[in-house]
Amino acid sequence: ELKGHTDSVWSVAFSPDGKQVVSGSEGKSVHIWDAFTGDLVKELKGHTDSVLSVAFSPDGKQVVSGSSDESVHIWDALTGDLVKELKGHTDSVLSVAFSPDGKQVVSGSHDKSVHIWDALTGDLVKELKGHTDSVWSVAFSPDGKQVVSGSHDKSVRIWDALTGDLIKELKGHTDSVCSVAFSPDGKQVVSGSHKKSVHIWDALTGGLVKELKGHTDSVWSVAFSPGGKQVVSGSHDKSVRIWDALTGDLVKELKGHTSSVWSVAFSLDGKQVVSGSGDKSVHIWDALTGDLVKELKGHTDSVLSVAFSPDGKQVVSGSNDKSVHIWDALTGDLVNELEGHTDSVLSVAFSSDGKQVVSGSNDKSVCIWDALTGDLVNELEGHTDSVWSVAFSPDGKQVVSGSHDKSVHIWDTMTGDLTKELKKQSLEGSSDQPLVSKTIETL
Repeated sequence: ELKGHTDSVWSVAFSPDGKQVVSGSEGKSVHIWDAFTGDLVKELKGHTDSVLSVAFSPDGKQVVSGSSDESVHIWDALTGDLVKELKGHTDSVLSVAFSPDGKQVVSGSHDKSVHIWDALTGDLVKELKGHTDSVWSVAFSPDGKQVVSGSHDKSVRIWDALTGDLIKELKGHTDSVCSVAFSPDGKQVVSGSHKKSVHIWDALTGGLVKELKGHTDSVWSVAFSPGGKQVVSGSHDKSVRIWDALTGDLVKELKGHTSSVWSVAFSLDGKQVVSGSGDKSVHIWDALTGDLVKELKGHTDSVLSVAFSPDGKQVVSGSNDKSVHIWDALTGDLVNELEGHTDSVLSVAFSSDGKQVVSGSNDKSVCIWDALTGDLVNELEGHTDSVWSVAFSPDGKQVVSGSHDKSVHIWDTMTGDLTKELKKQSLEGSSDQPLVSKTIETL
């Protein structure tokens, strides 16, 4: 249990090799943890307000953090030293990311600007101005030559990362753009808006390929297929839609759910889609034909999280009914019902080899399961509030969990041991009220 933060943890990430974890907190600090020993390697102090976004460089040697104190910090992940304090924003920094080669950092701010920084010198390379409201999301293209930004001003902008020039202003959304991402080949951009729409843009021309309209209520989940040729979306309107990312055409509207679709995901080969719904069911769809392959029934309450195994042969689902189900994706049969949680299961994930499943619950526990037998390997107890998010390290040897109790825990997946409880002082004086139960009640 990695305790040391004295307020809400806003952002966590593994290093590329899985050996370290970085976390950013409302308590103004950035922590780097040894993921094997659980030791706090360094408490990185320097920010004077909440740390909203953190990320490792691609080589794992540096950490970047963005804060409400209007600054971006680059830290040496080995020594914990502050390499550079990047000043230039005039309001909270909402999003930060390294370029694929680690030589630059991009930041988006409430001050309406996007900044590109030299990660080696700390110099501001370019201030990208044009947005007329807060920039919520920024990302580099896979080749590092472009930056995309999404804003509260309803626009998406593509910038030349080398010159800082605005390539295109992509207009079409009628409300805030909450999320932006490049396709795997960098040729397209997908953006999601508060107003029910998904847009796919040509990253080369800046043209709107298609406005993916059809959903009649909020879009809760979107994802590119592994090859970047399709997009899947799940909505409060009860439908799953598969879109052609090249033409923007609606390939299929997948109807069958009778309540909100909370989670969607492609299989690793892109041939199938899985969806979890408030109607208590899990659906597996053929991504090529749009046909419903199987309706997986067994949960007795909303399905909040779904994921394919790496080989696409199984599906795991977590539900408000307190259970985790493992399904055979080929036959649709329930392989195992994993019972042990005493409250809603909020997050599920497979290990990289597909042999284990981890689940996080409103009951404050993290459970590791054997995906082959369905046996509970270990129940990891230590959190004092709901566990919102769980993930395996890349090598599958450890699990990280984030909780409403403001802490990050790292667990040994072989033994189930909590590596370390890092707590410098008790978390006292918190006025936070539990939010999970209220959230689940609305699902």
